[in-house]
Amino acid sequence: MAGEEHWLQLELKLLADVGIVGFPNAGKSTFISRVSKARPKIADYPFTTLTPHLGVVQYLDSKSFVLADIPGLIDGASAGLGMGIKFLKHVERTSVLLHIIDISEEQNNNAWKNYTAINKELGVYNPQLLQKPQIVALNKIDLPFVREKVKKEVALFKKKGIILYPFSAVTGEGVPEILKKIITLLSNSEAIDQ
Repeated sequence: MAGEEHWLQLELKLLADVGIVGFPNAGKSTFISRVSKARPKIADYPFTTLTPHLGVVQYLDSKSFVLADIPGLIDGASAGLGMGIKFLKHVERTSVLLHIIDISEEQNNNAWKNYTAINKELGVYNPQLLQKPQIVALNKIDLPFVREKVKKEVALFKKKGIILYPFSAVTGEGVPEILKKIITLLSNSEAIDQ
């Protein structure tokens, strides 16, 4: 009896409620370790996170949700630079994006430019990614020179119709507001899906 032979290429995509996106070293891993029991490697150099990490978040009495720490994206990720396409595939399987911005580095001290650069990579890779609900958060406000810029950055984003959530993944300041917003967005998307 003759058999059939097939070559299949299977792709496993990460499935999480919330995907954390941003440039390398923005504090994505520190955030997930603060709000869940996930313990990704955290270090003061780019590309510490080489594979996505998942954490389950239980905030107050709300339903728990899964958070994915997506490794840092770079300019050109959608064209295959770095490990960009590999990382961008994971973002497709999330319901909400948490966009973490860090302006503490001299070369990346423009929050709006950081935000638009990451969204450009998302949109070039898959325009549908830009349709996902997005929470935009400015990290490292525990640093005095970042805190000095917070009001200006919040005002700029507000002018563009976007709420910017200032927070510190290290101290926890501002984190509850981000978690509340995530829960609200996930609740709204569940209501739509039903």
